Amino acid sequence: MTTRPASVFLALFPFALGYLMSYLLRAVNAVVAPDLVKDFGLGPAELGLLTAAYLLAFCAFQLPLGVLLDRFGPRRVQSVLLLISAAGCAIFAIAPGFTVLFAARALIGLGFSAGLMASYKASSLWVPPERRSLANAAIMSMGALGLVVATEPTALLTAAVGWRHVFLIFAALIVAASLFIFTAAPEAKSDAPVASFGQQWGELVNIMKLPLFRRVAPLLGLTAGIPIAYQTLWAGPWYRDVMGLAPFDVARHLFWMAVAFMFGILLVGVVADRLQQRGIGPMKTLMGLLALHTLAQAVIVLQIQALAFPAWLVLSAVGQSAILAFPWFARQVGENLSGRANATINFSMFVAAFAVQYGVGLIIGRFATTGAGYASSAYTVSMGICLGLQLLALIWYLWPREEQHPQ
Repeated sequence: MTTRPASVFLALFPFALGYLMSYLLRAVNAVVAPDLVKDFGLGPAELGLLTAAYLLAFCAFQLPLGVLLDRFGPRRVQSVLLLISAAGCAIFAIAPGFTVLFAARALIGLGFSAGLMASYKASSLWVPPERRSLANAAIMSMGALGLVVATEPTALLTAAVGWRHVFLIFAALIVAASLFIFTAAPEAKSDAPVASFGQQWGELVNIMKLPLFRRVAPLLGLTAGIPIAYQTLWAGPWYRDVMGLAPFDVARHLFWMAVAFMFGILLVGVVADRLQQRGIGPMKTLMGLLALHTLAQAVIVLQIQALAFPAWLVLSAVGQSAILAFPWFARQVGENLSGRANATINFSMFVAAFAVQYGVGLIIGRFATTGAGYASSAYTVSMGICLGLQLLALIWYLWPREEQHPQ
């Protein structure tokens, strides 16, 4: 394993660029949702289900993805999957109705299923273990740049050329990203024997049977998955219906949330890296960040409007702090299983994100509409339930147990 900065950069940057495109397409529906609702007559449950189709396919492929990454390496897996996303974008652009939209959105999610995990696998191959929290945070900050592009810039582009042409443009950019990864990213060579698929799947199942996995998965899945569901869909309608903002004002607020995410997640990595050098492990750092995470959500649930926008910024900045646990968990189960270890945690995160994107829409749909929007009380109920689930997961994680839990 080389640790030269130039080599590490060349090993990680192409994958980080692919992750940027992943987050762009994950979040784009928060901006184009009004156009989809107008053109196809979607209700809140249908909108939530359509947006969550990305996450459904994404999380369904996480477990086989871990096996593929460990067997074939991130370069080949990521470059092929990105071409699937490009095809999904092209189909989405010409979709005549909800069924094709849903299928295309799922295809996009399937193709981007390796966005972060391929990056983390590359990190495990090229970055020393004690610096991976920082490297992973830097990679995620590139994804946050995609989230920035998915807000006001995408709103302006959509207003100029229409949402269908926007998706055709995205398809071309994704093809370019695939070619860049395939030609620029190095291939890690290993003389170690490659296990059979049967053995690799057996090891994956064993990871999910670990008491440690059952203890941390609900906490990491919910505390990371719920902010994903909010920022990539429901934050936009919340601004419109609770704060009464116009479409471009909504896009601008989403833009600043994305900026907060980009710099916040990088700061989280820097802080964790510094604390790690002082002997404070990533899970202890995560517990402190979750206090801010919970407080911000409480303000949003209670709809304290004077503090609402700062609360959304805080939630955006620390909402993906669960990434601190990825290298920690991989070390617990074994470095040779890092792809599968990361995939199991990522699977938990996106199961939660899918359930919340769809579930919030179902709950909101049970309340009476208010003109062009939804009732503000619907957000209080649905987001209050989500906050309660996260608190239960935190109690489950902290509940005293007989087995030792590494910190």
